[in-house]
Amino acid sequence: MPETSDRKDDHIRIIQEEDVETSGTGFADVELVHEALPEIHRDEIDTSISLVGHELAAPIVIESMTGGHPNTTKINRNLAAAAQQTGIAMGVGSQRAGLELDDEDLLESYTVVREAAPDAFLYGNVGAAQLLEYDVDDVERAVEMIEADAMAIHLNFLQEAVQPEGDVDARGCLDEIERVASDLSVPVIVKETGNGISRETAERLTDAGVDAIDVAGKGGTTWSGIESYRAAAVGATRQEKVGKRFRAWGVPTAVSTLEAASVHDCVIASGGVRSGLDVAKAIALGARAGGLAKPFLAPAGQGTEAVVELIEDLVLELTTAMFVTGSESIADLRECEYVVLGRTNEYLESRRDR
Repeated sequence: MPETSDRKDDHIRIIQEEDVETSGTGFADVELVHEALPEIHRDEIDTSISLVGHELAAPIVIESMTGGHPNTTKINRNLAAAAQQTGIAMGVGSQRAGLELDDEDLLESYTVVREAAPDAFLYGNVGAAQLLEYDVDDVERAVEMIEADAMAIHLNFLQEAVQPEGDVDARGCLDEIERVASDLSVPVIVKETGNGISRETAERLTDAGVDAIDVAGKGGTTWSGIESYRAAAVGATRQEKVGKRFRAWGVPTAVSTLEAASVHDCVIASGGVRSGLDVAKAIALGARAGGLAKPFLAPAGQGTEAVVELIEDLVLELTTAMFVTGSESIADLRECEYVVLGRTNEYLESRRDR
């Protein structure tokens, strides 16, 4: 099995077996102000949203996780079928393996999502570093592979820096993102992979014309930590140490959400989002939707219904938060009162003073 595909399998195994979680999203410091007289009926609350021109039943995204190895086909099939059943969005993992390797079983790990979810909002995924090698037609092939409704371009340069075989040439990526955003047939989402997007970077991406920003901030799965485990397995001691040193690096998700939403009107908050209440907090901070990855992995291994059950739990938690803040719609929730306390408030104040 080629290196790129083997790496995908390694990632899933490490996430399932090792400690790859970090804390510090900032959501614990965010409190929504309780409304004792909401004056609405809970069962009439509307959780639907429009995300880059597509209607979702709830503002929840199954974040890009996997694909590119035959072992991941079942996971993606179950995730996609659940997205179809519940009306939420789903992204696939990096499609580099599907674009570069001629392997029918491997390709099925991606194409299965549209087969399982003919009507769901699905987005593809390519790396910013690969745009230096790909032209727009190559990215269009990734769109066609899963009949994608949008394309995510992921920023994972810390992860690349820890990988023994990582791609660490980040020159010219912004220009390539702008080119793809201008010429691609579907909307473009730029997403981090666990280290967050600052206000300044969000401004550059906004100017480049991207349709949405997925902040993927610090506080959830640490890809630096994952690559540290991989480096240890192949005896790359120096990369292992660097991965450990930087496993908690990044902009906290709550901070990144606020900052990105201050300059772009379509922000997805991910990175340590672990509940419907976290989704509600993210939306109050300005996000359009909240995204989760690792929490879906174990249910996806069990079957579609386990994934659906988790989604229904998330929606109920979100709806409860909306009810007790007097928010009859997601638009109302974006306007609800909240306070930011503790270290997150200190972080934000320090940033404002600069």
